[in-house]
Amino acid sequence: MQKSKFSRLSKRTKMVAGVGGALGAAVVVAACSSAASSGTAAAPASPAGSSSSSSGSSASGATVIETATSSGGTFLTNGSGRAVYLWAKDTGDMSNCTGACAGAWPPVTTTGTATASGAAKASDIGTITRSDGTKQVTYDGHPLYYFSGDSGPGTATGQGNDGFGAKWWLVAPTGSDVTAAVTSFTAGGSAGAPAAPAPSAPASSPASSSAGGSWS
Repeated sequence: MQKSKFSRLSKRTKMVAGVGGALGAAVVVAACSSAASSGTAAAPASPAGSSSSSSGSSASGATVIETATSSGGTFLTNGSGRAVYLWAKDTGDMSNCTGACAGAWPPVTTTGTATASGAAKASDIGTITRSDGTKQVTYDGHPLYYFSGDSGPGTATGQGNDGFGAKWWLVAPTGSDVTAAVTSFTAGGSAGAPAAPAPSAPASSPASSSAGGSWS
């Protein structure tokens, strides 16, 4: 009788142990599966890199000065085809454009050694240090600027503007100012590239004049 009871208890114990072991194994398998799944989901995505073409800079942060062509001649742009200008009020290699002027005519800056492309001359490219510590690119001694009124590459609506008391001109590869009427051009074109005809009137058009007159 006792042996029979012991046998039944032994079988029951084995059954409980078997069920417990199976449940434990299932928990371990589920945990491993969850860890593997979460590890895959946690893999970091590579950060999206910023485009250098929009700023006209190389991957090193250095601004590229190149040339473009229009019916008004060949002149300097940055690496993405955005027009750059000189200001007749600047003397030597010093910039006189600060404050509100620099807001309307942002300096062409660089965080590396500026380079030349197209018909631009590397020997004419230099930099000056502005009061805020940024490096402004110069060409043949002229500090260079963008115009905030340009909608993007291929436009030069600042040409001939007299905002802040002096003329703003595009810059020829020789370093001299370009005084011909230019409002649009073939972005990224080098000397001899097909010219894009200027679709509107000279720089003294109402839009340009009113923009210049409002900055005083």
